[in-house]
Amino acid sequence: MATKLRLQRRGRKNYAFYQIIVADSRAPRDGKYIERIGSYNPNTNPATITLDFDRALYWLQVGAQPTDTVRNILSDEGVLMKKHLLGGVAKGAFDEAEAEKRFETWKNSKHQAIQKLKNKDEEAQRAAEKARLDAEKEINKAKAEELAKKKAEADAANSPAEEETVEEVVETVETETPEAVEPTAEEPKGETPAEEPKAE
Repeated sequence: MATKLRLQRRGRKNYAFYQIIVADSRAPRDGKYIERIGSYNPNTNPATITLDFDRALYWLQVGAQPTDTVRNILSDEGVLMKKHLLGGVAKGAFDEAEAEKRFETWKNSKHQAIQKLKNKDEEAQRAAEKARLDAEKEINKAKAEELAKKKAEADAANSPAEEETVEEVVETVETETPEAVEPTAEEPKGETPAEEPKAE
């Protein structure tokens, strides 16, 4: 039986994630499998990978062949590196302690590279958000200035007309109102003089 390490599709339309499985190469993609050893979700940034390291290493050592995508996943997780180092131990190139030391060194360097990538993405995201906020502030400032300008123009247009109207009313009142409007000493305030009878 030709055994393969491959992906089995799960999820919904336009949001697929995958299980990493060990299956017979003749089995359908989403059909029967021997063992599930992990999962892969490419919808996150970076992609989320869960993997049973020991079982993946075991299946590689007994001859299971990974597909291209699964090979990349196993390489990123260090399974292929571990298999390579164990091969060196089996040939007598170095002992198991040296293999563990080399693997830890590789793992730390890989972790630092991933962390740098994450930090770079976070900085880019923060810079993009800051640029968006600055652009929004500029737009709001321009709108406020335009509104203040329109309001000032409207006030300037209305104020002279009102002043002229008041001046005209004052002049009209002064010309039309006789000086004898004020009550004299003879006529008490608040009383209206009686009308004189008309001569026939």
